[in-house]
Amino acid sequence: MREMGRQMTWVERGTCRFAWALLWVICKVYFRFKVVGGKNLPKEEPYILSPVHRSYLDTPVGGMVTARRQRFLGKEAMWRNRPLGWFLSLVGGFPVERGTADRAALRACQEVLELGDPLVMFPEGTRRHGPVIKAEEMHAGPAFVALRAGVPIVPMGMAGTDYSMRPGSSMIKPVKVYMVLGEPLYPPTFEGRVPRQAVTDFTEELRQAMQVVFDEAQRLAGRPALPEPEEN
Repeated sequence: MREMGRQMTWVERGTCRFAWALLWVICKVYFRFKVVGGKNLPKEEPYILSPVHRSYLDTPVGGMVTARRQRFLGKEAMWRNRPLGWFLSLVGGFPVERGTADRAALRACQEVLELGDPLVMFPEGTRRHGPVIKAEEMHAGPAFVALRAGVPIVPMGMAGTDYSMRPGSSMIKPVKVYMVLGEPLYPPTFEGRVPRQAVTDFTEELRQAMQVVFDEAQRLAGRPALPEPEEN
């Protein structure tokens, strides 16, 4: 992981703000997105934003919930392209080498939070389908990092992105997107090692909170998330 703690120059800060503002305008015009519960995002303290994951659009559109620069993981290989790597770092990405132990990635996430930056982590890991967040598809990473770093997790439900970019399609249609933010979930504190059961319990608490905001986002959108495509 490179230059994670380096302060941005004023040129980089200005470029980052310009890029975010430009993307905000594009997303607002194209997706007419609406944010519900924006007050639930901490203003200054670090936090983990945990959205549901139903589309490739979740990362760029979901990043519009706040003007604050949020950090996210990216594959190390993407930083081999220097212009792309520079841009990804500018907008908050930091590289984690594919194939390294999960603990290395989790330590990187914890370091980001210790620097005071908010972090985006998808608890479902990869894109899923359907209106229900399944317990067996939840990853313990966000809960573990939150417990280790002592920061809250903010659950986020998103609806509409899967209809805008349907599974298996590269077409992006102008569909209204709703993003609902739940109240922050503050982890219990422990001295020394974090008990495995605490991670399991906090992951389930997060799943239930995510389901609540996901249900609300789907209600506002007027339709449930798309089911898994049938194989031909």
